[in-house]
Amino acid sequence: KRVRAFVRVKPTAHFAQDMIKFGPDNKSIDIRLPKDSKGGAVNNSRSGWSFRLDGLLHNCSQERLYRTVAKGLVAGALQGYNGTIMCYGQTGAGKTYTMTGASCEYRQRGIIPRAIQQVFKEAAESTSLSIHVRISYLEIYNEALTDLLCPVPWRRPLAVLDGPRGVRVQGLSIHPVSHEEQALNLLFEARDPKYPMGSRGGAGGGVIAEHSLNKNSSRSHCIFTIYLECHSRVYTNLKHIKSKITLVDLAGSERLSQTRAEHQVRRESSYINKSLSFLEQLILALADPRREHIPFRQSKLTHVLKDSLGGNCNTVLVTNICGEAAHLEETLSSLRFATRMKWVRTEPLPNVRLDQEVSVKALEEEIRVLKQELAMRDMLENRPFGMYNPLSASQRETIRSQIHKYLRGTIQEIDIVNVRQIQEVFKEFKVIVSQQEEAVEAKLRSKYTLMDKDAMSHSSELSTRQSCLSGNRGIMELFRLEKASGTESNPSPALPRPPPTMSPNATSTGLGNPPRDVTPPVPGLHSPFHDGIVPNVQPEPPLAQPEAVPSPPVPSPVCASSCPPAEAEAFELFKREAGRELSRIFRENKAILGARRRRSNSVARRLNLIKREMEGIQEALETEKQKRWQEGEYTDEEGRVIIEEKEFSLLLRLQELKEGHRAGCAELQDLRAEIQYCQGLVDKCRKRLVSEFEIWYKESFLIPEDVREALEPGGSIRPGMIPINRVLCLEEDEQDKFERMQETNLPECPASAPFYRARMRAELQQTFNRTVSSLRKTHRKPGILTAAGRNKALSFLHVS
Repeated sequence: KRVRAFVRVKPTAHFAQDMIKFGPDNKSIDIRLPKDSKGGAVNNSRSGWSFRLDGLLHNCSQERLYRTVAKGLVAGALQGYNGTIMCYGQTGAGKTYTMTGASCEYRQRGIIPRAIQQVFKEAAESTSLSIHVRISYLEIYNEALTDLLCPVPWRRPLAVLDGPRGVRVQGLSIHPVSHEEQALNLLFEARDPKYPMGSRGGAGGGVIAEHSLNKNSSRSHCIFTIYLECHSRVYTNLKHIKSKITLVDLAGSERLSQTRAEHQVRRESSYINKSLSFLEQLILALADPRREHIPFRQSKLTHVLKDSLGGNCNTVLVTNICGEAAHLEETLSSLRFATRMKWVRTEPLPNVRLDQEVSVKALEEEIRVLKQELAMRDMLENRPFGMYNPLSASQRETIRSQIHKYLRGTIQEIDIVNVRQIQEVFKEFKVIVSQQEEAVEAKLRSKYTLMDKDAMSHSSELSTRQSCLSGNRGIMELFRLEKASGTESNPSPALPRPPPTMSPNATSTGLGNPPRDVTPPVPGLHSPFHDGIVPNVQPEPPLAQPEAVPSPPVPSPVCASSCPPAEAEAFELFKREAGRELSRIFRENKAILGARRRRSNSVARRLNLIKREMEGIQEALETEKQKRWQEGEYTDEEGRVIIEEKEFSLLLRLQELKEGHRAGCAELQDLRAEIQYCQGLVDKCRKRLVSEFEIWYKESFLIPEDVREALEPGGSIRPGMIPINRVLCLEEDEQDKFERMQETNLPECPASAPFYRARMRAELQQTFNRTVSSLRKTHRKPGILTAAGRNKALSFLHVS
């Protein structure tokens, strides 16, 4: 099977329509270049090229790209076929956007997040297979391997090794993940900056830099791998599938004359072009059937991709090109690479193995059947029974006596009966030899004094020490012996191992998770961050957002009191005045939640009654069946059993009850989902009401009078300034913004919840890392003078 190659054109406002033409079948592309006038009147240089590929993706969305390129490949990986997707092209052509997408927008996510989502979705829907998922993230920067999922202090040197099951990276951490949010969390954390000076991180998880062609140019090759392990849920099925999905984001090819790079960026460009050159040489070698040697070890990139390009794998290439006239040379180079890639052929085979535990059961059953066949054959050939069973004590004694007779020469040979007898003969010979050795050693010890080798070496060392105590030469010899003995007796201790890599906890925060794929807003329910929704019982005008509710105004000095009221009295006052709208929303949501719970209880009671009636009908049917069996059954001409009218009516009633029970179960499941969603909103309303009350209470009764006067229009505090005594902030924090965004997007796309939760966790971790980094920079050891302290004049105390 050959490698499939697709072309994706980067959208641009300056598309070269006169030079680039697409075929009507969306599989061919023609490029025409104007001839240079410097060539003269006779100019035979080539000016037209035509390329035919497997697909042309122009003005293509991320969803369509994934359906065309990756969806079938990921589905094949769940059946045991390895898969690889590579993004190749010039710098700035959109390779990283194609592979990882934008982390700020769910619809703009790339191949990696969508592949993770498809894997876990099919794993949840699969009833016959139990799927375990693991992931790893490797970076190749300047021919150096880096593990992007391993914390910096615990990173170990990596090495690419060839094994019997393919290429592996020694030291690369592989993290097991149990759900989509945990995998996305690891992906986003790998894409966050982990190094100072902003040299690492960004959209691709690797090293980035800026030059004239691309503001955020990836300076490394990144390889994200998803390992799948599928076990059958059926005990008798021996199928055990292991496969992997390799997603490669290659660094962009660059021309130094165009990028005008210097210093470090120039060095990185040379490494990138060198590795891509070796990759193209490898593609040419794989496409040539007469080639005997394939140069996989020319670079780290080609060595890591050995299984993806020349082994058991379904490989897809996405070539990213830019449609502007200034980049036509690089576009031609990328299209030539895609055409050569189509010549490469692989041999994808499913990686199916047998489960060990089930295999043992099957082998035991096969052994039992073979023993039965042997017993049948022995019976036909008049052989004695029990020849294949373990030897008894009397049989072992008989074999032992035969061996002793054979050693004494009484008999010339021993008859061979079966394999067990041969094994017992060798075992007995071994026992006899060991007994003879012990007898010879005891005989020698009775005549001579035998010493161990360690004791002899110790005595010789003592004699050498005594002889070396005389003269300088003896002293030096004794020092040498002591040093040697100390080295042998005290080996250097082993270095402590670094602590194991801990997978980051992927617990969700904020709003409770609605049910998977079913998170519709409950009719009539009001979110504390959104417009109210009209109930389906009695139409009401939509409620205003709590954000639109005006903040409690700064109270007049009359509201202040030397002794503030109790919080319970103040809370009732707040619900009647400033928090009236929030209190109304809370009461309505709570009423809707109670109605849903009462309806759920009613449906549950109805289901219980239906179940009891079904059990009674089944007992009655069983009684009728026993009665018909005792009295004899009547059949028609076609052989069908004729039943009575009573039994037929019972069957019809049972069918109606089953349908009603099925509909009731579906209704109960929907009601439980609505109750869970309503409960989350009620809890949030309660929390919002309490937090607003605390702010109002502090501003109304705990702020001093002079501060309140300063807050009034025309006061001493300018608009925008925050009072010193104000502790709480009325604006939304990151958590509130995330919850509001989640409520907005979940009804439209329920599957986006893990993506946004993982993104929020990554942003919080990024903020924490920046804070810790800034604290480390400002930390100063005690006793060290700063530059300002050195130049400051000495201060003296005046003594009167």
